[in-house]
Amino acid sequence: MNRRNDKISLLPPTFEPWYNEDSGREVVVLMSGGVDSTLTALLLKEAGWDVLGLTMYLASADGCENPDSCCGSKAAFAARSVGIKHYFMDARTAFSTYVIERFRKSYFAGKTPNPCVDCNTVLKFDRVWRAVEEQFGIKYLATGHYARVEGDKNETRLCKAADRERDQSYFIYGVPRDRLPFLQLPLGEYTKRRVRELAEEKGLDVADKPDSMELCFAGQGDYRRALGVQDQESEGPIYDLDGTRLGTHNGIWNYTIGQRRGLGIAAGEPLYVVKIQPEANALVVGRRPEVFWHDVRATNLNILFPAELQPGRRLYGKVRSYNSASEASVSEVSETQLQVKFEEPVFAPTPGQHLVLYNEDDAIVAGGEIV
Repeated sequence: MNRRNDKISLLPPTFEPWYNEDSGREVVVLMSGGVDSTLTALLLKEAGWDVLGLTMYLASADGCENPDSCCGSKAAFAARSVGIKHYFMDARTAFSTYVIERFRKSYFAGKTPNPCVDCNTVLKFDRVWRAVEEQFGIKYLATGHYARVEGDKNETRLCKAADRERDQSYFIYGVPRDRLPFLQLPLGEYTKRRVRELAEEKGLDVADKPDSMELCFAGQGDYRRALGVQDQESEGPIYDLDGTRLGTHNGIWNYTIGQRRGLGIAAGEPLYVVKIQPEANALVVGRRPEVFWHDVRATNLNILFPAELQPGRRLYGKVRSYNSASEASVSEVSETQLQVKFEEPVFAPTPGQHLVLYNEDDAIVAGGEIV
């Protein structure tokens, strides 16, 4: 099997081929070789699913293609340890195009991207899922994310995980609405601690494997490796809100909205990045209150609960993955963008990051990229 789907190709079976029995209980689990995806595969198998493990073969920002890195041969052996078939899918070109290059362009445009959201939205839940259907005829997909899918095929909701501290629903809000009934997230009811306990109880070798780093393609978590600016400097001015020059920055890609450290400015009070102006290669800084905003606008929307996304509707919004959801009301909404007004101003909503809205039942209503 070597047909291509939008620059994605299926590689030969890792050990033995898989055959579709057309039982309606087939599911593909995206596996990285870590404890979360491995336990996901085992739990689904024990629940009576016909499970197939799939690992995306990805590129790194510096060209390293070590199969033993974040998504490599360890995933294949993890699949074998739970008794399921396994394949690799060559997604290097698509990953470079839709994740790494988008990451680079966003930073040089003065934005602060979230490549994990892009990888889930554009790659896993779109191109890879379509390739899975075409290659295997399987409609169901599962991941090890900590979030919950609730309801039935008539009304399916994507909700926060039971463990609020571990919740990853923010990162996967981009799953298409019509895909939700076919998404399996078995870890959504567990804490991370319980997941490791279960993995140990079931004899999985990966029970105590450390979590993977957030920026999987950058190496050691240094995003500058992905940008290719390790040896580059592009100095520019730092202004206050009145236009007075206060200092010099060493490349706009080193900064994000709300950043305080690394400005190199001696002032009577802490200063924060308020604006990034790529066209002028400049930063604008201000006092902490000047980085708080009531109104936040987002575009490139994914709407999961259209009936609840109405002007005046009270919802709960997050502008960063690690923020708590804060009360907000919908000010404007269209097919392409929305604006909300937070009850209390939120710190540093940043272009390139994502606004995700939840209802009172912790179900995602919609999300989009902050502009």
